[in-house]
Amino acid sequence: MVEWYHVIMMVVGPLLLLMIMGLPVAFSFLAVNIVGAYILLGGVPGVRQVVMNTVDSVSSFTLVPVALFMIMGEGMFQSRIAIDLMDTLDKWFGKIRGRLAFMAVGGGVLFSSLTGNSMGAIALLGSSLVPEMERRGYKKQMSLGPILGSAGLAIMIPPSSLAVVLGVVAELSIGRILIGIIVPGLLMAVLYTLYILVRVTVEPDLAPSFEVEPVPMSEKLHATAVNILPLGFVVFSVVGVIFLGLATPSEAAATGAFATLALAAIKRRLTWNVFSRSILGSANITVMVLLIVSGAVTFTQLLAFTGATYGMVDAIVSMDVSPDAIVLTMIGSVIFLGMFMGPLPIMLITLPIFIPVIREFGFDPIWFAAMYLVAIETGSTSPPLGGALFVMKAVAPKGTTMNDIYRAAVPFILCDLAAILILFWFPELVTVPVDYMFR
Repeated sequence: MVEWYHVIMMVVGPLLLLMIMGLPVAFSFLAVNIVGAYILLGGVPGVRQVVMNTVDSVSSFTLVPVALFMIMGEGMFQSRIAIDLMDTLDKWFGKIRGRLAFMAVGGGVLFSSLTGNSMGAIALLGSSLVPEMERRGYKKQMSLGPILGSAGLAIMIPPSSLAVVLGVVAELSIGRILIGIIVPGLLMAVLYTLYILVRVTVEPDLAPSFEVEPVPMSEKLHATAVNILPLGFVVFSVVGVIFLGLATPSEAAATGAFATLALAAIKRRLTWNVFSRSILGSANITVMVLLIVSGAVTFTQLLAFTGATYGMVDAIVSMDVSPDAIVLTMIGSVIFLGMFMGPLPIMLITLPIFIPVIREFGFDPIWFAAMYLVAIETGSTSPPLGGALFVMKAVAPKGTTMNDIYRAAVPFILCDLAAILILFWFPELVTVPVDYMFR
Protein backbone atom coordinates (compact mmCIF):
# COMPACT_ATOMS: atom_id res chain seq x y z
CA MET A 1 0.00 0.00 0.00
CA VAL A 2 1.52 3.30 -1.11
CA GLU A 3 1.37 5.99 1.59
CA TRP A 4 -0.44 9.22 0.73
CA TYR A 5 2.67 11.39 1.08
CA HIS A 6 4.52 9.15 -1.39
CA VAL A 7 1.70 9.67 -3.89
CA ILE A 8 1.84 13.46 -3.37
CA MET A 9 5.58 13.48 -4.00
CA MET A 10 5.21 11.22 -7.06
CA VAL A 11 2.67 13.45 -8.81
CA VAL A 12 3.13 16.99 -7.45
CA GLY A 13 6.93 16.94 -7.61
CA PRO A 14 7.17 16.06 -11.33
CA LEU A 15 4.33 18.48 -12.10
CA LEU A 16 6.21 21.40 -10.55
CA LEU A 17 9.44 20.29 -12.20
CA LEU A 18 7.85 20.21 -15.67
CA MET A 19 6.41 23.70 -15.15
CA ILE A 20 9.77 25.05 -13.98
CA MET A 21 11.38 23.55 -17.09
CA GLY A 22 8.98 25.62 -19.20
CA LEU A 23 6.54 22.96 -20.42
CA PRO A 24 3.07 24.52 -20.87
CA VAL A 25 0.79 23.96 -17.89
CA ALA A 26 -1.77 21.92 -19.86
CA PHE A 27 0.86 19.50 -21.16
CA SER A 28 2.49 19.27 -17.72
CA PHE A 29 -0.81 18.08 -16.26
CA LEU A 30 -1.36 15.71 -19.18
CA ALA A 31 2.04 14.06 -18.79
CA VAL A 32 1.72 13.65 -15.02
CA ASN A 33 -1.83 12.34 -15.30
CA ILE A 34 -0.96 9.68 -17.87
CA VAL A 35 2.20 8.45 -16.14
CA GLY A 36 0.59 8.64 -12.71
CA ALA A 37 -2.49 6.74 -13.86
CA TYR A 38 -0.34 4.03 -15.46
CA ILE A 39 1.72 3.53 -12.29
CA LEU A 40 -0.93 4.06 -9.62
CA LEU A 41 -4.18 2.93 -11.27
CA GLY A 42 -3.25 -0.39 -12.83
CA GLY A 43 -1.61 0.33 -16.18
CA VAL A 44 -3.58 0.75 -19.42
CA PRO A 45 -7.06 0.58 -17.79
CA GLY A 46 -6.04 3.45 -15.54
CA VAL A 47 -4.87 5.52 -18.52
CA ARG A 48 -8.14 4.75 -20.33
CA GLN A 49 -10.05 6.05 -17.30
CA VAL A 50 -7.96 9.23 -17.32
CA VAL A 51 -8.86 9.84 -20.97
CA MET A 52 -12.56 9.38 -20.24
CA ASN A 53 -12.39 11.74 -17.26
CA THR A 54 -10.60 14.37 -19.34
CA VAL A 55 -13.36 14.32 -21.98
CA ASP A 56 -16.05 14.56 -19.29
CA SER A 57 -14.33 17.51 -17.58
CA VAL A 58 -14.25 19.76 -20.66
CA SER A 59 -17.79 18.88 -21.71
CA SER A 60 -19.19 20.27 -18.45
CA PHE A 61 -21.88 22.92 -18.92
CA THR A 62 -20.47 24.84 -15.95
CA LEU A 63 -17.44 25.85 -18.05
CA VAL A 64 -19.55 27.72 -20.61
CA PRO A 65 -19.20 31.07 -18.75
CA VAL A 66 -15.44 31.05 -19.30
CA ALA A 67 -15.81 31.45 -23.07
CA LEU A 68 -18.71 33.89 -22.82
CA PHE A 69 -17.00 36.13 -20.26
CA MET A 70 -13.98 36.23 -22.56
CA ILE A 71 -16.22 37.39 -25.41
CA MET A 72 -17.53 40.17 -23.17
CA GLY A 73 -14.04 41.39 -22.37
CA GLU A 74 -12.75 41.20 -25.94
CA GLY A 75 -15.87 42.93 -27.23
CA MET A 76 -15.42 45.82 -24.80
CA PHE A 77 -11.81 46.38 -25.80
CA GLN A 78 -12.12 45.79 -29.53
CA SER A 79 -15.12 48.13 -29.88
CA ARG A 80 -13.35 50.79 -27.76
CA ILE A 81 -16.29 51.06 -25.38
CA ALA A 82 -13.71 50.88 -22.58
CA ILE A 83 -11.96 53.99 -23.96
CA ASP A 84 -15.26 55.91 -23.91
CA LEU A 85 -15.66 54.95 -20.27
CA MET A 86 -12.28 56.43 -19.33
CA ASP A 87 -13.00 59.65 -21.22
CA THR A 88 -16.24 60.08 -19.29
CA LEU A 89 -14.58 59.46 -15.92
CA ASP A 90 -11.98 62.06 -16.86
CA LYS A 91 -14.71 64.68 -17.29
CA TRP A 92 -16.13 64.02 -13.80
CA PHE A 93 -12.96 63.98 -11.68
CA GLY A 94 -12.10 67.59 -12.52
CA LYS A 95 -9.44 69.25 -10.33
CA ILE A 96 -9.39 66.68 -7.51
CA ARG A 97 -5.82 66.13 -6.28
CA GLY A 98 -4.71 62.71 -7.44
CA ARG A 99 -7.54 62.67 -9.97
CA LEU A 100 -5.69 60.35 -12.35
CA ALA A 101 -4.93 57.87 -9.56
CA PHE A 102 -8.60 57.90 -8.56
CA MET A 103 -9.47 57.42 -12.22
CA ALA A 104 -7.31 54.31 -12.25
CA VAL A 105 -9.27 52.84 -9.32
CA GLY A 106 -12.64 53.86 -10.77
CA GLY A 107 -11.68 52.52 -14.17
CA GLY A 108 -10.44 49.29 -12.60
CA VAL A 109 -13.76 48.73 -10.83
CA LEU A 110 -15.83 49.46 -13.93
CA PHE A 111 -13.62 47.41 -16.24
CA SER A 112 -13.80 44.55 -13.77
CA SER A 113 -17.59 44.56 -13.89
CA LEU A 114 -17.50 44.53 -17.67
CA THR A 115 -14.55 42.41 -18.77
CA GLY A 116 -13.18 40.15 -16.03
CA ASN A 117 -9.72 40.48 -17.61
CA SER A 118 -7.10 41.87 -15.22
CA MET A 119 -4.15 41.72 -17.62
CA GLY A 120 -6.18 43.49 -20.31
CA ALA A 121 -7.16 46.18 -17.82
CA ILE A 122 -3.52 46.72 -16.84
CA ALA A 123 -2.54 46.99 -20.50
CA LEU A 124 -5.30 49.51 -21.27
CA LEU A 125 -4.98 51.64 -18.13
CA GLY A 126 -1.19 51.47 -18.18
CA SER A 127 -0.84 52.55 -21.78
CA SER A 128 -3.47 55.31 -21.53
CA LEU A 129 -3.05 56.75 -18.02
CA VAL A 130 0.60 56.28 -16.99
CA PRO A 131 2.14 58.50 -19.71
CA GLU A 132 -0.36 61.27 -18.85
CA MET A 133 0.33 60.84 -15.12
CA GLU A 134 4.06 61.18 -15.57
CA ARG A 135 3.64 64.14 -17.89
CA ARG A 136 1.67 65.82 -15.10
CA GLY A 137 4.45 65.19 -12.57
CA TYR A 138 3.06 62.13 -10.79
CA LYS A 139 5.73 60.06 -9.06
CA LYS A 140 5.95 56.45 -10.19
CA GLN A 141 4.53 55.16 -6.90
CA MET A 142 1.31 57.00 -7.63
CA SER A 143 1.22 56.37 -11.39
CA LEU A 144 2.00 52.65 -11.50
CA GLY A 145 0.62 51.45 -8.15
CA PRO A 146 -3.07 52.32 -8.49
CA ILE A 147 -3.23 50.60 -11.87
CA LEU A 148 -1.51 47.45 -10.61
CA GLY A 149 -3.92 47.26 -7.69
CA SER A 150 -7.21 48.22 -9.29
CA ALA A 151 -6.77 46.25 -12.51
CA GLY A 152 -6.52 43.11 -10.40
CA LEU A 153 -10.09 43.68 -9.25
CA ALA A 154 -11.14 41.84 -12.42
CA ILE A 155 -10.47 38.67 -10.44
CA MET A 156 -12.84 39.82 -7.68
CA ILE A 157 -15.83 41.43 -9.38
CA PRO A 158 -18.18 39.47 -11.69
CA PRO A 159 -17.74 38.50 -14.44
CA SER A 160 -14.60 36.68 -13.25
CA SER A 161 -13.35 33.77 -15.31
CA LEU A 162 -11.05 32.68 -12.50
CA ALA A 163 -14.03 32.49 -10.16
CA VAL A 164 -15.70 30.14 -12.64
CA VAL A 165 -12.58 27.98 -12.85
CA LEU A 166 -12.38 27.92 -9.05
CA GLY A 167 -15.99 26.76 -8.87
CA VAL A 168 -15.37 23.96 -11.36
CA VAL A 169 -12.13 22.69 -9.81
CA ALA A 170 -13.37 22.99 -6.21
CA GLU A 171 -16.85 21.70 -7.11
CA LEU A 172 -18.54 24.79 -5.61
CA SER A 173 -21.60 26.71 -6.78
CA ILE A 174 -20.43 29.24 -9.37
CA GLY A 175 -23.43 31.45 -8.67
CA ARG A 176 -22.59 31.58 -4.96
CA ILE A 177 -18.96 32.43 -5.69
CA LEU A 178 -19.88 35.23 -8.12
CA ILE A 179 -22.20 36.79 -5.52
CA GLY A 180 -19.80 36.18 -2.65
CA ILE A 181 -16.86 38.06 -4.21
CA ILE A 182 -18.74 41.31 -4.92
CA VAL A 183 -18.35 42.82 -1.44
CA PRO A 184 -14.67 41.75 -1.11
CA GLY A 185 -13.93 43.35 -4.48
CA LEU A 186 -15.58 46.61 -3.47
CA LEU A 187 -13.77 46.46 -0.11
CA MET A 188 -10.44 46.30 -1.93
CA ALA A 189 -11.41 49.29 -4.09
CA VAL A 190 -12.32 51.29 -0.95
CA LEU A 191 -8.97 50.44 0.67
CA TYR A 192 -7.11 51.54 -2.48
CA THR A 193 -9.07 54.80 -2.55
CA LEU A 194 -8.40 55.53 1.13
CA TYR A 195 -4.70 54.83 0.67
CA ILE A 196 -4.46 57.20 -2.30
CA LEU A 197 -6.44 59.88 -0.45
CA VAL A 198 -4.21 59.73 2.62
CA ARG A 199 -0.99 59.51 0.62
CA VAL A 200 -1.66 62.48 -1.68
CA THR A 201 -2.81 64.52 1.32
CA VAL A 202 0.32 63.78 3.34
CA GLU A 203 2.71 63.94 0.35
CA PRO A 204 1.22 66.31 -2.25
CA ASP A 205 4.34 66.02 -4.42
CA LEU A 206 3.35 62.46 -5.31
CA ALA A 207 0.40 63.75 -7.34
CA PRO A 208 0.75 67.45 -8.13
CA SER A 209 -2.45 69.34 -8.88
CA PHE A 210 -2.80 70.84 -12.34
CA GLU A 211 -5.24 72.97 -14.22
CA VAL A 212 -8.01 71.15 -16.00
CA GLU A 213 -10.21 72.74 -18.59
CA PRO A 214 -13.68 73.09 -17.08
CA VAL A 215 -16.29 70.78 -18.53
CA PRO A 216 -19.90 72.03 -18.59
CA MET A 217 -22.36 69.99 -16.54
CA SER A 218 -24.44 69.39 -19.64
CA GLU A 219 -21.45 67.76 -21.37
CA LYS A 220 -20.75 65.57 -18.31
CA LEU A 221 -24.34 64.41 -18.16
CA HIS A 222 -24.44 63.75 -21.90
CA ALA A 223 -21.21 61.72 -21.76
CA THR A 224 -22.56 59.77 -18.80
CA ALA A 225 -25.84 59.05 -20.54
CA VAL A 226 -24.10 57.89 -23.70
CA ASN A 227 -21.02 56.09 -22.33
CA ILE A 228 -21.80 54.87 -18.80
CA LEU A 229 -25.53 54.36 -18.30
CA PRO A 230 -25.81 51.85 -21.17
CA LEU A 231 -23.12 49.80 -19.44
CA GLY A 232 -25.56 49.33 -16.59
CA PHE A 233 -27.57 47.16 -18.97
CA VAL A 234 -24.50 44.98 -19.53
CA VAL A 235 -23.83 44.68 -15.78
CA PHE A 236 -27.50 43.86 -15.11
CA SER A 237 -27.45 41.23 -17.84
CA VAL A 238 -24.76 39.37 -15.87
CA VAL A 239 -25.14 40.14 -12.17
CA GLY A 240 -28.72 41.39 -12.10
CA VAL A 241 -30.28 38.32 -13.66
CA ILE A 242 -28.44 36.13 -11.12
CA PHE A 243 -29.60 38.36 -8.24
CA LEU A 244 -33.20 38.15 -9.41
CA GLY A 245 -33.01 34.42 -9.96
CA LEU A 246 -33.83 34.78 -13.64
CA ALA A 247 -30.80 32.91 -14.93
CA THR A 248 -28.04 30.51 -13.95
CA PRO A 249 -24.42 31.74 -14.16
CA SER A 250 -24.02 30.06 -17.55
CA GLU A 251 -27.17 31.71 -18.88
CA ALA A 252 -26.12 35.04 -17.36
CA ALA A 253 -22.78 34.80 -19.17
CA ALA A 254 -24.67 34.32 -22.44
CA THR A 255 -26.91 37.35 -21.82
CA GLY A 256 -23.82 39.38 -20.88
CA ALA A 257 -21.99 38.48 -24.08
CA PHE A 258 -25.09 39.27 -26.13
CA ALA A 259 -25.59 42.60 -24.33
CA THR A 260 -21.96 43.59 -24.97
CA LEU A 261 -22.15 42.88 -28.69
CA ALA A 262 -25.58 44.54 -28.87
CA LEU A 263 -24.19 47.69 -27.25
CA ALA A 264 -21.33 47.72 -29.75
CA ALA A 265 -23.88 47.38 -32.55
CA ILE A 266 -26.00 50.24 -31.18
CA LYS A 267 -22.88 52.41 -31.13
CA ARG A 268 -22.27 51.31 -34.75
CA ARG A 269 -18.94 49.75 -33.91
CA LEU A 270 -19.78 46.08 -34.41
CA THR A 271 -17.94 45.75 -37.68
CA TRP A 272 -16.93 42.37 -39.03
CA ASN A 273 -13.33 43.13 -38.04
CA VAL A 274 -14.32 43.91 -34.42
CA PHE A 275 -16.58 40.85 -34.21
CA SER A 276 -14.01 38.44 -35.67
CA ARG A 277 -11.18 39.73 -33.45
CA SER A 278 -13.42 39.45 -30.38
CA ILE A 279 -14.40 35.86 -31.18
CA LEU A 280 -10.92 34.73 -32.17
CA GLY A 281 -9.28 36.43 -29.18
CA SER A 282 -11.72 34.85 -26.74
CA ALA A 283 -11.41 31.45 -28.46
CA ASN A 284 -7.61 31.44 -28.11
CA ILE A 285 -7.78 32.15 -24.38
CA THR A 286 -10.72 29.80 -23.77
CA VAL A 287 -9.04 26.81 -25.43
CA MET A 288 -5.96 27.33 -23.27
CA VAL A 289 -8.07 27.56 -20.09
CA LEU A 290 -10.13 24.48 -20.96
CA LEU A 291 -7.01 22.40 -21.65
CA ILE A 292 -5.58 23.38 -18.28
CA VAL A 293 -8.85 22.80 -16.43
CA SER A 294 -9.32 19.37 -17.99
CA GLY A 295 -5.86 18.34 -16.83
CA ALA A 296 -6.42 19.77 -13.35
CA VAL A 297 -9.76 18.04 -12.83
CA THR A 298 -8.25 14.72 -13.83
CA PHE A 299 -5.29 15.45 -11.54
CA THR A 300 -7.72 16.00 -8.65
CA GLN A 301 -9.44 12.68 -9.39
CA LEU A 302 -6.06 10.91 -9.55
CA LEU A 303 -5.28 12.12 -6.01
CA ALA A 304 -8.72 11.02 -4.81
CA PHE A 305 -8.61 7.57 -6.45
CA THR A 306 -5.24 6.79 -4.86
CA GLY A 307 -6.44 7.88 -1.41
CA ALA A 308 -3.83 10.65 -1.22
CA THR A 309 -6.42 13.38 -0.68
CA TYR A 310 -8.10 11.64 2.23
CA GLY A 311 -4.80 10.68 3.86
CA MET A 312 -3.53 14.23 3.63
CA VAL A 313 -6.77 15.68 5.05
CA ASP A 314 -6.63 13.28 8.00
CA ALA A 315 -3.00 14.21 8.66
CA ILE A 316 -3.71 17.96 8.59
CA VAL A 317 -6.85 17.71 10.73
CA SER A 318 -4.99 15.68 13.35
CA MET A 319 -2.23 18.31 13.67
CA ASP A 320 -1.97 20.16 16.97
CA VAL A 321 -2.54 23.52 15.25
CA SER A 322 -5.64 25.69 15.30
CA PRO A 323 -7.84 25.54 12.19
CA ASP A 324 -7.58 29.33 11.84
CA ALA A 325 -3.80 29.12 11.65
CA ILE A 326 -4.03 26.44 8.98
CA VAL A 327 -6.43 28.57 6.90
CA LEU A 328 -4.10 31.58 7.11
CA THR A 329 -1.14 29.37 6.18
CA MET A 330 -3.02 28.18 3.09
CA ILE A 331 -3.77 31.77 2.07
CA GLY A 332 -0.16 32.77 2.69
CA SER A 333 1.12 29.91 0.55
CA VAL A 334 -1.08 31.08 -2.34
CA ILE A 335 0.42 34.57 -2.12
CA PHE A 336 3.93 33.12 -1.96
CA LEU A 337 3.35 30.89 -5.00
CA GLY A 338 1.97 33.91 -6.86
CA MET A 339 5.43 35.46 -6.74
CA PHE A 340 6.65 32.72 -9.08
CA MET A 341 3.64 31.19 -10.86
CA GLY A 342 0.52 32.29 -12.72
CA PRO A 343 -2.96 32.20 -11.12
CA LEU A 344 -4.24 29.15 -13.00
CA PRO A 345 -1.42 26.74 -12.10
CA ILE A 346 -1.64 27.82 -8.45
CA MET A 347 -5.38 27.22 -8.35
CA LEU A 348 -5.18 23.89 -10.06
CA ILE A 349 -2.40 22.57 -7.82
CA THR A 350 -3.60 23.85 -4.45
CA LEU A 351 -7.41 23.68 -4.58
CA PRO A 352 -7.60 19.87 -4.68
CA ILE A 353 -5.61 19.92 -1.43
CA PHE A 354 -7.16 22.93 0.30
CA ILE A 355 -10.89 22.50 -0.28
CA PRO A 356 -11.22 19.06 1.37
CA VAL A 357 -9.40 20.44 4.44
CA ILE A 358 -11.71 23.47 4.60
CA ARG A 359 -14.75 21.22 4.43
CA GLU A 360 -13.35 18.90 7.08
CA PHE A 361 -12.85 21.82 9.46
CA GLY A 362 -16.44 22.93 8.85
CA PHE A 363 -15.59 26.32 7.34
CA ASP A 364 -17.76 27.87 4.63
CA PRO A 365 -15.94 27.07 1.35
CA ILE A 366 -17.40 30.17 -0.35
CA TRP A 367 -15.87 32.36 2.37
CA PHE A 368 -12.53 30.63 1.83
CA ALA A 369 -12.90 30.99 -1.94
CA ALA A 370 -13.29 34.79 -1.58
CA MET A 371 -10.11 35.08 0.49
CA TYR A 372 -8.37 32.69 -1.87
CA LEU A 373 -9.15 34.88 -4.88
CA VAL A 374 -7.87 37.99 -3.06
CA ALA A 375 -4.68 36.04 -2.36
CA ILE A 376 -4.45 35.07 -6.05
CA GLU A 377 -4.76 38.75 -6.99
CA THR A 378 -2.14 39.68 -4.39
CA GLY A 379 0.27 37.07 -5.68
CA SER A 380 -0.06 38.26 -9.27
CA THR A 381 1.19 41.72 -8.22
CA SER A 382 3.89 40.45 -5.82
CA PRO A 383 7.61 40.65 -6.63
CA PRO A 384 9.66 39.17 -8.07
CA LEU A 385 7.71 37.32 -10.78
CA GLY A 386 4.04 38.29 -10.41
CA GLY A 387 2.53 38.27 -13.90
CA ALA A 388 0.88 41.69 -13.55
CA LEU A 389 4.28 43.30 -12.90
CA PHE A 390 5.60 42.24 -16.29
CA VAL A 391 2.47 43.37 -18.11
CA MET A 392 2.97 46.77 -16.48
CA LYS A 393 6.63 46.79 -17.51
CA ALA A 394 5.61 46.13 -21.11
CA VAL A 395 3.27 49.15 -21.29
CA ALA A 396 5.04 51.55 -18.89
CA PRO A 397 6.91 54.59 -20.30
CA LYS A 398 10.50 54.16 -21.38
CA GLY A 399 12.93 54.29 -18.48
CA THR A 400 10.62 52.55 -16.00
CA THR A 401 12.58 49.88 -14.15
CA MET A 402 11.31 46.73 -12.46
CA ASN A 403 12.44 48.26 -9.15
CA ASP A 404 10.07 51.19 -9.80
CA ILE A 405 7.23 48.75 -10.39
CA TYR A 406 8.07 46.68 -7.32
CA ARG A 407 8.06 49.76 -5.06
CA ALA A 408 4.77 50.96 -6.54
CA ALA A 409 3.11 47.59 -5.98
CA VAL A 410 4.00 47.17 -2.29
CA PRO A 411 1.42 49.58 -0.75
CA PHE A 412 -1.38 47.99 -2.74
CA ILE A 413 -0.19 44.52 -1.72
CA LEU A 414 -0.53 45.70 1.88
CA CYS A 415 -4.09 46.87 1.10
CA ASP A 416 -4.83 43.39 -0.24
CA LEU A 417 -3.45 41.80 2.92
CA ALA A 418 -5.66 44.10 4.99
CA ALA A 419 -8.66 43.00 2.90
CA ILE A 420 -7.82 39.32 3.55
CA LEU A 421 -7.64 39.93 7.30
CA ILE A 422 -10.93 41.84 7.29
CA LEU A 423 -12.62 38.98 5.45
CA PHE A 424 -11.02 36.50 7.84
CA TRP A 425 -12.35 38.36 10.88
CA PHE A 426 -15.71 39.23 9.34
CA PRO A 427 -16.82 36.29 7.17
CA GLU A 428 -20.33 37.80 7.14
CA LEU A 429 -19.13 40.16 4.39
CA VAL A 430 -19.15 37.10 2.13
CA THR A 431 -21.70 34.78 3.67
CA VAL A 432 -24.58 37.20 4.32
CA PRO A 433 -25.06 38.32 0.66
CA VAL A 434 -24.77 34.70 -0.49
CA ASP A 435 -27.24 33.41 2.11
CA TYR A 436 -29.65 36.23 1.27
CA MET A 437 -29.54 35.47 -2.44
CA PHE A 438 -29.72 31.68 -2.13
CA ARG A 439 -31.97 31.29 0.92
